[in-house]
Amino acid sequence: MKRDSRLSGVLHALLHMGQNDGPMTSDQLAACLHTNPVVVRRTMAGLRERGLVVSEKGHGGGWRLGRPLEAITLREIHEALGEPSLVPETPPAESPGCLVEAAVNNALAGAYAEARALIEARLARITLADLAADFADRAKDLNIGGSHGRQHA
Repeated sequence: MKRDSRLSGVLHALLHMGQNDGPMTSDQLAACLHTNPVVVRRTMAGLRERGLVVSEKGHGGGWRLGRPLEAITLREIHEALGEPSLVPETPPAESPGCLVEAAVNNALAGAYAEARALIEARLARITLADLAADFADRAKDLNIGGSHGRQHA
C-alpha cells in the first residue's frame, strides 16, 4: 500500500505559516514542500473551506492560518484533507471463498477499525501549537535559529 504523505506535508506547511509574520505565497509553500504551487493552492482551498486557513489576494497576499495554532487540531486537518488512509479500511481479499482468509480478514478488519479509532482520537488531542512547541524545543536543544531548523532546498 502506498503511503499518503499529504497530512505530514500539510502540517509542515501550516507550521511554516504559523511562524511567518505575514501571508505566505503558494510559491513559497511549494518550495518548502518540494511540490508545485498548483498542488499547494488546491490543497489550501480545501483547508480554507474548513476555516483552517485564509487567503489574501493581490500584492503582498497569500495564505495564512485562519485560527491560532492552539485552536487547530490534527484531526481537523486530516478531515479537511478528505481523511487519507492512515490504516487500511479492510484487508485485501485475494482468495474469495477461502474460509481461512475470511477468518483472518475478519480479525484484521476489527483490528484496523480499532486502530483508526485510536489514531483519530489521538489526532483530536494534538494541536499545531503542540507541534510548534516540539519544534522550538528541538531547535533550542540543537542551538538552531530561524524557522526551519535546517534550510529547505
